[in-house]
Amino acid sequence: MSEHLRTAARRIFADTLQQIDVVAAVRRRILLDGTHVRLADAMIGRHEVDRVLLIAMGKAAVPMYQAAAGALHGLELSGIVVAPAQTLPTALPGAQLLRGDHPLPTQSSLQAGNAILRVLAGVTPRTVVVFLVSGGASAMVERPLTPAISLDDLRAFSQALVGSGLGITAMNTLRKHLSAVKGGRLAVAARAAALQCTLLISDVPLASPDAIGSGPSLPDSATVANCRALLQPVNAPTLPVSVLQWLQSPLLPKTPKPNHPAFSRARWEVVLSSEHLVEAARSAAQACGFYTAVDNSCDEWEYRAAARHLLDHAHMIGRREQLSTCLISVGEVGVSLSGMPGEGGRNQQFALWCAQALAATGRSATVLSAGTDGVDGNSTAAGAVCDETTVPRTAAAGYKPTESLLHFNTSPLLHAIGDALHTGPTGNNLRDLRLVLVEPQSSRLRYQ
Repeated sequence: MSEHLRTAARRIFADTLQQIDVVAAVRRRILLDGTHVRLADAMIGRHEVDRVLLIAMGKAAVPMYQAAAGALHGLELSGIVVAPAQTLPTALPGAQLLRGDHPLPTQSSLQAGNAILRVLAGVTPRTVVVFLVSGGASAMVERPLTPAISLDDLRAFSQALVGSGLGITAMNTLRKHLSAVKGGRLAVAARAAALQCTLLISDVPLASPDAIGSGPSLPDSATVANCRALLQPVNAPTLPVSVLQWLQSPLLPKTPKPNHPAFSRARWEVVLSSEHLVEAARSAAQACGFYTAVDNSCDEWEYRAAARHLLDHAHMIGRREQLSTCLISVGEVGVSLSGMPGEGGRNQQFALWCAQALAATGRSATVLSAGTDGVDGNSTAAGAVCDETTVPRTAAAGYKPTESLLHFNTSPLLHAIGDALHTGPTGNNLRDLRLVLVEPQSSRLRYQ
C-alpha cells in the first residue's frame, strides 16, 4: 500500500505543476488590437505608446516575459529578465538577460537592481512599463538605500531572516526598508510612464500582494513601526551593525504609500495564486481516485505543529468518509534554524518529521511536501515524499532521522533512501504544496 500511495503522491504533484500554466495566465491579462493595448483592467490607445518596457524578475520571469512579449507583438518592445541561471535561455527577443541568485543576494543581484533603475530612468510619458513579478525576486534584484550597507551585510541580514522562523510577509517588510528597488520604489522610478501595470505570480498569503518579491512596484502597506517591531524575532544583536543602524535611525524613510503620485497611473493584478494551486491539486487528486479536502489553516505555523494538525485531520477525514483521502494544504511552514544547518529545506524537514511521527504512533500515511518552484531551501530537491516505511529504511541506509532533523540536514538522508522529490527549477513559484494521503482503516492515535 505504501508504494501505491507514494506513486500517487508524486503523480498528483507532477499533474498539479502541469496544470499551472504561467504563459496562459499572463496572456489572459494582456490584449493588443488595432487601436488599444489592454493590461489587466487598464487600457491605453496604441497611438499614445512609443515603447513598452517589460521588467521581469523572479523564478517565473522567463515564461512571464515570453507570454507578455508574445501578446504585445507588433509594438516596440524592450526589457530586462532576471531569473535563475538554470531557467535562462540563450536569448529572448528584445531582452537583456541577467542571472538571478537565490536565496541570498549576490553581486548579480546588485547588478540587476542597478540595470533596472538605469532603464527606468529613460521612461517617458509615451512609455508603458509592465512589471512581471514572481517569488524569488527579493534576493535576485537588490540595491541598498544607503552605501553603508555592503553586500556582505545584505547577505548576513538575509541569512538571519531565512533562519528566523518569520513568515514571508514579515521578512519582506524588513527587506523593503533597506532597499531602493523594493516596497514600491521601482514604481516611483517609473513615475513618468504613461501607464504602469504589474502582473504577479504569488508565493505569499492572498491578503499580501505587496509582499510578492517585496512589492517592487506596488504601494507598500507596511510602516516603519511594523518594520522595527519585527526586528526582535530576527535576533537583532546578531545583525550587521550597518543594518541595525539604518533600521533604527530616526531618518529611516517611509516606503511609498497608495497616495503617492507614482501610483495614479499604475495597475496591478495577481494572475496566479495559492487558490489556483489548490484547485489544480484537487483536480489532480480526484483524477487519481481520491476523496479530497483542503486545509490551509496552518499556513506559517511552526512545522511540527502544522504536521500534527494535518496528520490528525487527514486520518479523521479518512475514518469519517471511509474512502482513500488526499488532504491538500497550501502555504509555508516555519523552521527556526540554529547552529550550522546542513543541506535541506522546510519541506524536507516537515516530511521527515511526519515520517518520524508515523513511526512513533504506528499509523500509516503518505506525506508529500514540496515547493512549486522545484527548490527546497539550500538543496537540489523540491521536497520529499515520506510514509510509515521511511524511518525503518533510514536505519538500513545508516542514517538517524533524529540527528538529521536536529541539524537541519535532511536532504542527504532523503536522497539516500529515495524519498527526495526532484523536479529541477519549474519556471513557476506559487506556494508550497503539502499532500497527506491516507486509507480509511487508519489508527485513532494522536501525534504527540
